[in-house]
Amino acid sequence: MESFDIHRGLVAPMDRANVDTDQIIPKQFLKSIRRTGFGDNLFDAWRYLDEGDIGKTQNERQFNPDFVLNAARYQGASVLLARDNFGCGSSREHAVWALMEYGFRCVIAPSFADIFFTNSANNGLLLIVLDPGAVDALFERVASPGFELTVDLPSQRVTADDGTSWLFDIDAERKQRLLSGLDDIGLTLACAPAIREFEAQHRRRAPWVFQP
Repeated sequence: MESFDIHRGLVAPMDRANVDTDQIIPKQFLKSIRRTGFGDNLFDAWRYLDEGDIGKTQNERQFNPDFVLNAARYQGASVLLARDNFGCGSSREHAVWALMEYGFRCVIAPSFADIFFTNSANNGLLLIVLDPGAVDALFERVASPGFELTVDLPSQRVTADDGTSWLFDIDAERKQRLLSGLDDIGLTLACAPAIREFEAQHRRRAPWVFQP
């Protein structure tokens, strides 16, 4: 997975609490078993006026002009500002894939659903928990066009252009995995020499197991 170190990006607001994974990526798109192709369908029911399905392109769709991510000022946003309990609902990993393929590298909110939080860490999407007061302050700032934030994972700090910053907590192991770009498979492959040595020792200790 892609590593995360320091990222500066345009902020887009999602001023709704309890945004669930079916709203992030609706159920009809779960038919696909690929990890790609979900970005165009992020927040599909809110983003478009017509109903979407697999294989239907954006050129065939009617965009909702009132949905925040369709506003010209938020095009290219890579930091999503959200409210409480973002990512609740089902455990679908597709929700994380859709956010990342759209272009989001980081989501900031007062709280996240537990399974969504784990899925995000396993795919390289940084979730930052800030207290409600800090999130309110960021929502006020994002009203200004072109509002950007610098997200510094090594120092665990989010900084605005005027120098105002907010510290955030993150589990040490999760932080290291994001910095290194290692998902579960990557962590396993990093231990490949030890695994091969174990297999060789096991073959020597119990050769009968390996006989045809």
